[in-house]
Amino acid sequence: MSETQEVQKETIQEIGILEIMEMIPHRYPFLLVDKVLDVVPGESGVGIKNITMNEPFFQGHFPNNPVMPGVLQIEAMAQTSGVIVLAAIPKEERAQCGVLFMTIDGVKFRKPVVPGDRLEFHVQKERAVRNVYKFSGKGYVDGQLVSEATFSAMIMQK
Repeated sequence: MSETQEVQKETIQEIGILEIMEMIPHRYPFLLVDKVLDVVPGESGVGIKNITMNEPFFQGHFPNNPVMPGVLQIEAMAQTSGVIVLAAIPKEERAQCGVLFMTIDGVKFRKPVVPGDRLEFHVQKERAVRNVYKFSGKGYVDGQLVSEATFSAMIMQK
């Protein structure tokens, strides 16, 4: 095993917002991950999204009853998986890579996510074949399961 491969298997304690913005192209209002913790590059990690009343989607979802849209929870899981996969690619090669969402399966929403919540996305690679990865993700607030899905994405050259 090469020295590079050994480094890639080490856990990265935290990838902050500035590095996330270097890795994935999403920006406000569609950047839905504030940081990613406990990253095993290419394998797993925990994405964090702090939910505030300032989120633009709360204007219409729903007035006087703000609930984070489930589809955005799944998008945030996918963004977390993109960071996890790209963390395994050498920094100098990441700029030539992009991640495309391919499939979503087994989606379940269990509880509403509201302003003030800290949403944690526990994402785990199930398998990878060439440049296509399949992940399972679970969203938690205060240790309670709020959403889950399996999904796949493709790493492509820009």
